[in-house]
Amino acid sequence: MTSGNLPFPVQELNERRQKPSHDITATRGSVEENTRRNSETVYVLRTDPCGYCLIINNVNFNSASGLSPRAGSNVDCDKLEKRFRSLRFEVLTRRDLKAQEIVAELQGLATRDHSSLDCCLVILLSHGCQASHIQFPGGIYGTDGRSIAVEKIVSYFNGTHCPSLRGKPKLFFIQACGGEKKDRGFEVDSDPSAVESDASPIQVPAGDTDQTDAVASLPTPSDILVSYSTFPGFVSWRNKRTGSWYVETLDHVLEQYAHSEDLLNMLLRVANAVSAKGEYKQMPGCFNFLRKRFFFTAK
Repeated sequence: MTSGNLPFPVQELNERRQKPSHDITATRGSVEENTRRNSETVYVLRTDPCGYCLIINNVNFNSASGLSPRAGSNVDCDKLEKRFRSLRFEVLTRRDLKAQEIVAELQGLATRDHSSLDCCLVILLSHGCQASHIQFPGGIYGTDGRSIAVEKIVSYFNGTHCPSLRGKPKLFFIQACGGEKKDRGFEVDSDPSAVESDASPIQVPAGDTDQTDAVASLPTPSDILVSYSTFPGFVSWRNKRTGSWYVETLDHVLEQYAHSEDLLNMLLRVANAVSAKGEYKQMPGCFNFLRKRFFFTAK
């Protein structure tokens, strides 16, 4: 067969043979471009560990505080320790801290050098109280019955007070009541004796010195997300044997989806699942000041 009978001229075939090297270069360029674009829309976690995870677990409160022991919270704490270690965090657990001790731990973490890490995570398990404005989460109680406003807790990690975390995600997970209200839902079979709330059994006096910390709004620096177990003003439910509804569900969702879904999507799953639980209703929520999507990177 002569070249004139070939389906394509020889010159055209040679040109086609040469094209793959050009396509490979273009593909490599596309991968680099996609990586660059992804880093503009997704937080990149490259380090191992990727950051610190501080867990403050208050179970036993001073008798003078009027606050009851939080049975089941150790179950929550154990789950979260295992979960976030598996997600490449260095976990630091502190137990039964007074308000000023909580502040000291938070400030100590904020002043660490995070420059070689990619993010930071704080988990608070305690009794809680309502803020002065119902649409915002309120405060967390120390074991001495003194409260710390959520806004104050978050502010320790903003760009001003924690420069080594500037531009990096700071995540807060709070299991505590946001008030005293109970949201009555449809009746389901349950064991009422095994479930209790994280609401404080006492009202904080109007003249208490910590009340000035119960400010009306959260700060608005970038790269911060606060996930809390219940809608502000309402109680948060905890089972004495299996732990809180919120933490149990959060742990389950992270186990199932942390390898594939971003954090906000997983928190929607948590909210949906918790909202369907129990005789009383509970609605988790979050304040999101992240600039990018956040994905956990599991081992």
